[in-house]
Amino acid sequence: MLDKNFSINTFNRIKSYSKTINVDSDKSISIRSFLIGAISHNISEVINVLESGDVFSCINSLRKLGVKIKKVKAKHYLIYGKGLGSFYAKKNTVLNCGNSGTAARLLIGLLSTNPAIQVKIKGDKSLNKRNMSKLIDLMTEFGATFLPKNKSSFPLTLISSEIPIGIEYKAGVSAQLKSAVMLAGLNANGVTNITEEKESRNHTENMLLRNSKVLKIKKNKKKQNYIKIFGKGYLKPLKINVGGDPSSAAFFTALTLITPKAKLKIKHVGLNSRRIGFYTLLKKHGAKIYFKNVKKINYELVGDIHIENSKLKPIKANSTYYVSATDEYPILFVIAALIKGTSIFKGIEDLANKESNRIEEMKKILTQIGVKCKSSRNEMKIFGDSKIKKLNTVIKVPNLGDHRICMSAVILSLATGIKAEVKNFETVGTSSPSFLKIIKSLGGKFEIKKTS
Repeated sequence: MLDKNFSINTFNRIKSYSKTINVDSDKSISIRSFLIGAISHNISEVINVLESGDVFSCINSLRKLGVKIKKVKAKHYLIYGKGLGSFYAKKNTVLNCGNSGTAARLLIGLLSTNPAIQVKIKGDKSLNKRNMSKLIDLMTEFGATFLPKNKSSFPLTLISSEIPIGIEYKAGVSAQLKSAVMLAGLNANGVTNITEEKESRNHTENMLLRNSKVLKIKKNKKKQNYIKIFGKGYLKPLKINVGGDPSSAAFFTALTLITPKAKLKIKHVGLNSRRIGFYTLLKKHGAKIYFKNVKKINYELVGDIHIENSKLKPIKANSTYYVSATDEYPILFVIAALIKGTSIFKGIEDLANKESNRIEEMKKILTQIGVKCKSSRNEMKIFGDSKIKKLNTVIKVPNLGDHRICMSAVILSLATGIKAEVKNFETVGTSSPSFLKIIKSLGGKFEIKKTS
C-alpha cells in the first residue's frame, strides 16, 4: 500500500476464480495487544500483528508515553510492560491516533486513571469529526477532565483523575466504550461493574482472562454477562498470535458470493462468535459459507472460511445482527443491491457515527447505479436488482476518509463491471493494507492514480 494520497479507478467486471488467500490480521486484537501489553508486567509478545496505519498510530502513541516496543521481525513485536499506572509524558504531549477510533477510545480509557497525565489527543480529519461525548461522560465518572469544556470531538486535552474510583456501567452495542471502561477500571480504586445489556466484541475480556484476580465474568439473573474489574491488580504478560480479520475477509467473501462460478478459501481467520454476524446472516439467506479447521488460540477461535458463488435471498437483518456485524454493513448493502427483491436492515443508527455516515454514503453510491434505497435514522431498505444495467455510469466516491466505504465501492464495481473512481483510497491502509494485492491475485484490474 502506498503512503501518499491516491485514488483507485476500476474498469472491468472480475472473472470467475478459484483461489486460496490469507487476509490481513485482525485490527481489533492487534491494537488491544499493544495497549494491554503496555500495562502488563514483563515482556509481552505478539506475532502476526496487523502492520497498518491504525496500529502504527497506537504504537507511536504508546512510545510517546514511555513504553518500549521492539520489532523483532515483520509482524512480530515485543512490548516491555511496566504495570498499571506506568505511563508518563511531558505536559500537553500530543498523541495522534490517526484514523483509529479503537486506539483513541481505549487509550483514553487507560490514561483517564493513570496518575499525573495531561496530554492532547487528536486524530485525522475523519476521526476529529466523530462524537466522543459518551466516552467523555464515562471517563468523567472516573474523575478525568477534558478540555475545552463541553467539546465532544478531537482535539481534546485529557487530564487524568487524581483519585479514580470504580464505576457502574451498563454496556450497549459499543465494544470500544465497554473496553475503555474496563481499561480505566484496571487502575481505579475498588471494583468496576459492567452489565452487558447487549453482547459486543469481547477481545479485551479474552486477553484479560489469564488474570483471575483482576477480571471475573458471570451471568446475572437476566442471563446477561456481568463483568467485574478489580482495580490495582497484577497483569501477566501476553503471548498472542493474531488471526486474520473477519471484517477484512468479508469483502472477499462478498465478491466470491456474487461472482459467477467463483470459489475462495480464506485461511486462519478469527471466528469469535461475536464477530461473525456477517457470515451467520448470509448463510441464513442462502450463502455457501463453511467454517473448517476451527481451533482455539489465546481464547479466540480461528479457522478457514470456504466460500462459493451462491444464489442469495433478499436479506432481512433485525437489530440483533448489528453488534456482531457492525463493520460489515457497507458491504452487506452492496450484496443486497445485487439480489433481486427488498432487503431490510434494522437497528443501524450507530452507522452514522463511523468514519463517515455510512448509511447516507452507501445510499449515495447505490443510487448512482440505479438501485433504489430508503433510509431512516435506524433502518435501510434496499430494492435490489440482480441485473444492473447502468453500465454507462461511473461510481464516484469522494474523499471521505472511510476505508470500508472505499473497499465496498471497489467490490461493487468489480462485481458489476461498472467503472469506479474512488478517492482517498490510501485510507484502506488503516485496516487492510493487502486489499489491492489480494484483489489483483483474484484477477481484479484497477489503476492507481497518485493525488499528492
